[in-house]
Amino acid sequence: MSANDHKKNEHNMDGMPKDGNRAPVTIIGLGMMGSALARAFLKEGHPTTVWNRAAGKAGTLAAMGAAVAGTAAEAVAASPLVVICVLDYEVMNEILASAGGILSGRVLVNLTNGTPAQARNAAAWAARQGAEYLDGGIMAVPQMIGAPGALVLYSGSPSSFTMYQQSLESLGASHYVGEDPGLASLYDLALLSAMFGMFGGFFQAVAMVRAEMIPASVFTPLVIPWLSAMMNAFPRMAQAVDTGEHGTDVSSLNINKSSFVNLIEASRDLGLSADLMTPLQALVNRGVAEGYGADGLSRLVELIRRPIST
Repeated sequence: MSANDHKKNEHNMDGMPKDGNRAPVTIIGLGMMGSALARAFLKEGHPTTVWNRAAGKAGTLAAMGAAVAGTAAEAVAASPLVVICVLDYEVMNEILASAGGILSGRVLVNLTNGTPAQARNAAAWAARQGAEYLDGGIMAVPQMIGAPGALVLYSGSPSSFTMYQQSLESLGASHYVGEDPGLASLYDLALLSAMFGMFGGFFQAVAMVRAEMIPASVFTPLVIPWLSAMMNAFPRMAQAVDTGEHGTDVSSLNINKSSFVNLIEASRDLGLSADLMTPLQALVNRGVAEGYGADGLSRLVELIRRPIST
């Protein structure tokens, strides 16, 4: 099936098919994530056009019913809803430069990982092409796309999100975070920061017990309920950050300063690197030095927001 085969589908001005079927969609970028996006749209019955810079990745999708475009411009022209998910913004800009004029009147959904500033620049460029723009942050791995548990954050054109929310739900639960196109990237990176921080602590913990020949699989069942219990403190900490009231009767920076000394000393005694922990220790020590020793750990947010000039 070629991309031109989809032209026989007549559409209303809003891009939705007259016969009530699913809206046509184009997927640009067929890496692991892009291919998963295309499969999800196909599974939900969307007429789907695909294109990838490197040939040879579309065979399986074509067998599932996807139309394979010969060029990026042809792919853009095929659908009112264009979804792009590539390696980075440099690649995205290069691809879309060849199809900019054709974007007029279409909705561009950018699921390429990047920064808020990059998303805002992309939105401004899309507007100059006459296109509406949605930026997205995929909070899932490719295997989760289209399944329960997948979440995609969106920001940008509110009317476009409303128009195509049902279609975008093919990928996973959709959550609109605001009209500023940079917000989805901001939320995405902030959530990744929380994830990587959790993983970093887990890696340090596992390295410590493995140094004493304790299997990680024996230790890990203790970690999950412990972290789950500690996460119950997040709403209280969030309120402290929002109000600026960081007093605590639970665990002060003074107490945690001693805990970090022991944690890092024990890690080094075990012959381990403490590189994951020393930046947190430095932040706690700074808080105590600045007179916040009686405050809770939520005070660290204020210190992060006020970095020391170097």
